[in-house]
Amino acid sequence: MPKRSEEMLVDLWMSLLLVWITCVPCVSMTPIVGQSKSTQTGGSAAEASGPAEGQRLLSRAKRGWVWNQMFVLEEFSGPDPILVGRLHTDLDVGGKNIKYVLAGEGAGTIFAINELTGDIHAMKRLDREEKAEYTLTAQVVNADTDEPLEPPSEFIIKVQDINDNPPQFNEGPYRAAVPEMSAVGTPVTRVTATDADDPVYGNSAKLVYSILEGQPYFSVEPNSGTIKIALHGMDREMREEYLVVIQAKDMGGHMGGLSGTTTVTVTLMDINDNPPKFSKSLYEFVIPEDLPVGKMGGKVKANDRDIGENSKSTYSIIEGDDQGMFEIVTDGQTQEGILRLKKPIDYESKRSYTLRVEATNVRSEPSSGGPFKDTATVKVVVEDSDEPPVFLKPVYVLEVNENAPVNTVIGAVTARDPDSTGSLVRYFIDRHTDLERQFNINVDDGKITLAKPLDRETDMWHNITVTATEVRNHSQISRAIVAIRVMDINDNAPEFATEYEAFLCENGKPGQVIQTVSAVDKDDPIQGHYFDYRLVPEMLNNPNFTIKNNQDNSISVLAKHDTFRRQKQEMYFLPIIVTDNGNPPMSSTNTLTIRVCGCSKDGIVQSCNVEAYVLPIGLSMGALIAILACIILLLVIVVLFVTLRRHKNEPLIIKDDEDVRENIIRYDDEGGGEEDTEAFDIATLQNPDGINGYLPRKDIKPDLQFMPRRNVETLRPSFYRSNVKYNCNLLSFFLVMC
Repeated sequence: MPKRSEEMLVDLWMSLLLVWITCVPCVSMTPIVGQSKSTQTGGSAAEASGPAEGQRLLSRAKRGWVWNQMFVLEEFSGPDPILVGRLHTDLDVGGKNIKYVLAGEGAGTIFAINELTGDIHAMKRLDREEKAEYTLTAQVVNADTDEPLEPPSEFIIKVQDINDNPPQFNEGPYRAAVPEMSAVGTPVTRVTATDADDPVYGNSAKLVYSILEGQPYFSVEPNSGTIKIALHGMDREMREEYLVVIQAKDMGGHMGGLSGTTTVTVTLMDINDNPPKFSKSLYEFVIPEDLPVGKMGGKVKANDRDIGENSKSTYSIIEGDDQGMFEIVTDGQTQEGILRLKKPIDYESKRSYTLRVEATNVRSEPSSGGPFKDTATVKVVVEDSDEPPVFLKPVYVLEVNENAPVNTVIGAVTARDPDSTGSLVRYFIDRHTDLERQFNINVDDGKITLAKPLDRETDMWHNITVTATEVRNHSQISRAIVAIRVMDINDNAPEFATEYEAFLCENGKPGQVIQTVSAVDKDDPIQGHYFDYRLVPEMLNNPNFTIKNNQDNSISVLAKHDTFRRQKQEMYFLPIIVTDNGNPPMSSTNTLTIRVCGCSKDGIVQSCNVEAYVLPIGLSMGALIAILACIILLLVIVVLFVTLRRHKNEPLIIKDDEDVRENIIRYDDEGGGEEDTEAFDIATLQNPDGINGYLPRKDIKPDLQFMPRRNVETLRPSFYRSNVKYNCNLLSFFLVMC
């Protein structure tokens, strides 16, 4: 039925449109045709009759077309093409050979024109949402030659909207949140639907919103789509989430309109509207007395129906803990209250505690009347335990003089068993802290004595650990630290701060300060150090030096005259006695070495060696060593030169078998006996042929044996001349250097 009534409505609209299209041109054309003239026909009936009397002849511009726009319904789907409209011109008179031509958007495809009648039909089903209007051009042309008879004219075909698109929620489904316990009328969110139909023509796009699901909790404004709270006191702890269905309907919400729906999930946000609540009004815990400080003794829990930050609580002790023995903190993960020891508890002192604990919300809502809180009672029962001995003090500081005799009592430690039974206690030294076994302790009374003498200058402090153990239960052990300070006694003599070596100028003045001397002492007296300096008795009346106290634990050594000479005495030794102010006083004798040196006019030390006096010109030791090295080098060169000159400058003559006598005369020697056999080879002399007529000699190098005579004669003198020249040059060079 809805579909049938929809079709009937469409047919009704189409019939009305056809009547309008048919009647309007006839009504509008009747007066225009009677008054207009055609430029093609050459006149009209009004012009033939002429103007009436008293009437003015009127003329107007040619207007060939009697239309400007046409309309067609969208989504029309009849069996035949739908008539959109009809074109007509004054040129269209009986027997006129013309035709109508259509051009522009959709011409020939969407729209077709009857060339003879000018009727325009829509050939396809149109959708306004795809294209709302079409611009076309109409023209009248000669049917035979296609020549234009009139200029083209433009007109528009508009597609008329029908309600064929339902509203749509493009952003759905929606999610929204609103605080719980919100007042009625509080906005939650806004939904928006769109309709593709024409918002100007009719009510096809006029939307009205309504709620299909979600009453009585929510409502929606019909025109804006704003969802609001409709019920008072909506509690998140009762129900946290709601599903709301919203409908948007076009045609102003009237019957026959199209609609669309969306869902809105509304979540109630938590506010702090619930107080914390302890699960029990009384908690009981049994805590042993030996529970360490800071350890947990029990847990309490206050539940809160809120969530997140609104459910967090802090715990505090508001009554029953005047001595501050306990503390309660919040576990951030479990939101439990952790009861911990703040001080040690003692069964023998107090056996139970009754505490009042309060849980308070961290956050508070002013509108909800917060802050919320709740209280509970916590009873703590102390359980007796076998406790280890307890020292009267955790740390003992004792003092003993250095070099005190063995078995000297330094001090004592004391511990007791805190249990009601009261066991005896035995004392021991932890030998890991006394590796050298310098101390002993009495196991019964805890007296600490010396086992070895102590030296403050070696170790000023000794830290040992003493243990106390129950006789009845050896596993119950406690420890205490004993710090033993070694007190100083005056057992070290003062001495020079360093090994002083003073320098005295020969040209110094009487009373000149030679050296400033200070002393050090390994001891550390409470009143500080004070040193007394004096010369040994045998040096009190010495004519050379004296000392002066500087009043700052130092002295100055002064010269008594200015006649010190290195030739007379190069070094002096001055013994000085240094005494401290201890009880008893300690002293030592220290010797100051004083060297006599040569100085410049400004008093700057130049040389302290006595050898410098052998040279009146004042040459330094380095210069003396250089001169001595030059002299030695000259002597070496002279010796080499003389040794080379001792060789005779004899001619080198090689005898041959043709001139034996000449060779004998040339040598000018008598018979040498065996020497001749060393110089000449007899076998060679007996062989006169030899090699190339020359006889080899043993006193001449083999490579010089067979040289021509004149070359051999001149060889050795040239060699000696070059050596002599080289030695002379070398001697001159070293003389210049020296």
